[in-house]
Amino acid sequence: MIKKPTILYVDDEPINLMLFKINFKKNYEVITAKDGYSGLEQLEKVAGIQAVLSDMKMPGMNGIEFITKAKEKYADTKFFMLSGFETTPEIERALKTGLILKYFRKPFDKTEITRVLEETICL
Repeated sequence: MIKKPTILYVDDEPINLMLFKINFKKNYEVITAKDGYSGLEQLEKVAGIQAVLSDMKMPGMNGIEFITKAKEKYADTKFFMLSGFETTPEIERALKTGLILKYFRKPFDKTEITRVLEETICL
């Protein structure tokens, strides 16, 4: 059996974590975390996470702060942002500098995310 790629989804809303897992579990091993701190713990605990998708607005540590910290230690991992809000200057900078590879809007488009993940981690 072929091992599915492992992805991490970080979001402070339990319903979003559940919906993401339901939508992507067929093609990916989906790990979830309820905030940036838990996301960092999952990256430490679970070997081989190939992509991380994070919400932007979360308590304690926003998505950019989380990805900045995570990328310091996991530079080869692919990072993406999901948000229900418009693109901010902070998100635009993250795209321009390569901190994140793509910004997805909520509600997410499963086909778009799958296509981007296939292009980036399943080469």
